[in-house]
Amino acid sequence: MFEKIIGNQAIKEMLAKAIENETLSHSYLFVGTQGIGKKLLAKEMAKKILSFDGESHPDFMCIEPEENSIKIAQIRILQKKIQEKPIIADKKVYIIDNADTMTVEAQNCLLKTLEEPPEFAIIILIGSQESAFLTTIKSRCMIVKFGPIQEDKIIQFMKDNYAIEGISQNQLEMFQGSIGKAILLKDKQEQYGKIEDMIENLNQKDLIEIVTLAEPLYKAKEEIFEILEYMNIVLLKLAKQNYLYTNCIEIVENTKKRLKQSANYDMSIDDLVFNIWEEVN
Repeated sequence: MFEKIIGNQAIKEMLAKAIENETLSHSYLFVGTQGIGKKLLAKEMAKKILSFDGESHPDFMCIEPEENSIKIAQIRILQKKIQEKPIIADKKVYIIDNADTMTVEAQNCLLKTLEEPPEFAIIILIGSQESAFLTTIKSRCMIVKFGPIQEDKIIQFMKDNYAIEGISQNQLEMFQGSIGKAILLKDKQEQYGKIEDMIENLNQKDLIEIVTLAEPLYKAKEEIFEILEYMNIVLLKLAKQNYLYTNCIEIVENTKKRLKQSANYDMSIDDLVFNIWEEVN
């Protein structure tokens, strides 16, 4: 069971055993990094419990955020539907994806259902930030903490599914054990490689050459914070060998602050590139 899902073997075995022995909890809280397989496993659970293939079943519902959050109105719909007896199966399964975006009002509303769930209902909450959930919510759920997927499994997955090879150690750290993040960044391997090359050559090339290597920074306005985070991963490794790179990390953090305050984009990148180059030369 769950053979196609990569990683978190102990969790898969625990849930498979609970399904086979009919000892499932009424409510679960799946927490862990985005893209690590929480939703995929929750949906596969639903298929095993209700015995269906495909994406839909009358006794299954998946709730997603509306306008970046899950609102009390959505939870009230769930409460109404969950009281209705199953149509085909013996049970009903409800998944609340990105449940850590629930408003406080929505969480308090959901609490009533978690306290007295119908005997046939199973609710699975999915989130990345455990701290976003009320203590009362967490106390009513079996908390299942997903760990990072092993780097060798991510490398193999990207090779088998996207024919991508040569993933650097810095890029693997950027993925944070998440296949989902690896997939999102799969078309940006060259871009991140140039950033890595720029940083590793800060003290070996003149400023004009560094500005040329920094070209991806100027073109990445929509994803600049991801790239700045990647810069810090590379800089942190170099800082272990040379303390000057520690100051470069602070320069990157200051650039983040400026951009969040709507500073001029190109000027902010100019300052970033010049300051980190000057810091190590």
